[in-house]
Amino acid sequence: MESCEIARLPEELVSAALSLTSPRDACRAAAVSPAFRAAADSDAVWACFLPPLADQPPLADGEALLACGKKDLFLRLSGSSVLLPGGLMSMWLDRETAAKCYMVAARELSIAWRDTPQHWTWIPLEDSRFSDSAELIWVCWLEIRGKIHSKMLSQGSTYAVYTVYKLAEEPDGLNFPVNASVSVGGSILASKVCLQRDPHMIHPEDVALPHQRVDGWMELELGEFICEAGEDGDVSFGLSETESLYCKSGLILQGIEIRCKN
Repeated sequence: MESCEIARLPEELVSAALSLTSPRDACRAAAVSPAFRAAADSDAVWACFLPPLADQPPLADGEALLACGKKDLFLRLSGSSVLLPGGLMSMWLDRETAAKCYMVAARELSIAWRDTPQHWTWIPLEDSRFSDSAELIWVCWLEIRGKIHSKMLSQGSTYAVYTVYKLAEEPDGLNFPVNASVSVGGSILASKVCLQRDPHMIHPEDVALPHQRVDGWMELELGEFICEAGEDGDVSFGLSETESLYCKSGLILQGIEIRCKN
């Protein structure tokens, strides 16, 4: 009886209701009944989960989106990242919330001594999203900074910032805490993070530690923020150790990721 009642609802009405939910809810609705499936798969619903056309960033050459419908396009953009022009930033959509997420390549970051070969070198890696990654040979002064304009993000979303990297076979000096910061709208969140877990050290509870990702890279959270409605300025982030000045080496940096925190 309930199934018959649902079937009597106009598809436009069901689509309008589903467009107010989330991508996950729309997929679940498609499995409820044949009456919901047509509405849940319609362009009218999935167009609401995609960024407005004016807010969709241009793509790099070779990153054409060969999708025949809005749902296909959303699944493509939420399934893997696409490169933006210049190849120094990638973008994707969060599958849960449809928020825009980004990774800023190491080449696009401000890295102290990055152009000095005895301190940093650039290497291509097959499993990187970008053409090359930055490998730390050795420095005493470690400073990595980056930024993204808040208008590129999805307003009202909560984001977290992550350094994405690997460690060389014999890293040195990366098992001590360094300073991390995320700033937006005049507000600065500072914290302590550690790039390398050391089983022989007891890390303080307030020091964030890295985690292994399914893609083989490591990630370390630098902080989180909310992209407030009407925000118009840079979101800045980075990590540094410029006080103790001990030798550091063995960091292989792919970039810094700004993604929705669910």
